[in-house]
Amino acid sequence: MRIGIIGAGRIGGNAGRLFARAGHEVLFGFSRDAAKLERLAAEAGAGARVGNPTEAVDFGDVVMLSVPWPAIEAALSVAGPLGGTAVIDTTNRFGPNGPLALPGGLTAAEFNARRMPGARPLKAYNTLTAAFQTEAAGRPEAERVALFYAGEDAAAKATVAGLIADSGFAPVDLGGWADAAIIEAPRRPGSVYGEEYLPEAARAIADAVRRDPAEAARLARETVVAG
Repeated sequence: MRIGIIGAGRIGGNAGRLFARAGHEVLFGFSRDAAKLERLAAEAGAGARVGNPTEAVDFGDVVMLSVPWPAIEAALSVAGPLGGTAVIDTTNRFGPNGPLALPGGLTAAEFNARRMPGARPLKAYNTLTAAFQTEAAGRPEAERVALFYAGEDAAAKATVAGLIADSGFAPVDLGGWADAAIIEAPRRPGSVYGEEYLPEAARAIADAVRRDPAEAARLARETVVAG
């Protein structure tokens, strides 16, 4: 599969390396430091190359948006139309002074979905630090770390679940935008953001989110892997 990555930070860079090592083709784009993109591609190996955001969109069967929250508008502007594209949104709503409030009670995932008209966005790869993802990727099957994802498009979700598995994690479908708050920043009791879960516990949380959010919050607190 071809994956275009808009952003050259820790999360996008690490995911790109994991995708390339799993046999996918990767194009890194969008950085003020062209040398950084070249380094990322070199670290990822023969399946990786560099380009600009528009080329990342044209190249990718899937696109990953992995830039700081204040840079999202600029990144989407230079990327161009995303109609029909599955977009993995790894961003978190942090500004210079901490978490940002969003209008109308929207989740960050839904807020960004509205900034990508015609795209098929999904939220994933945002709950765990890049350093932890680097260390944890590819653990033995019974010990794999759960990686939550959420979205509204079933086909895009199936594709991204496969990429999550390929990158060394256990994919766990949380649901749609109405269910996404539990995976979003900031870190807090009752959310899964910033926490490690084994697949069975993560699936129980995902099931509870859709029928009993209070139960999901309880499970999130009680089944987290102790650090």
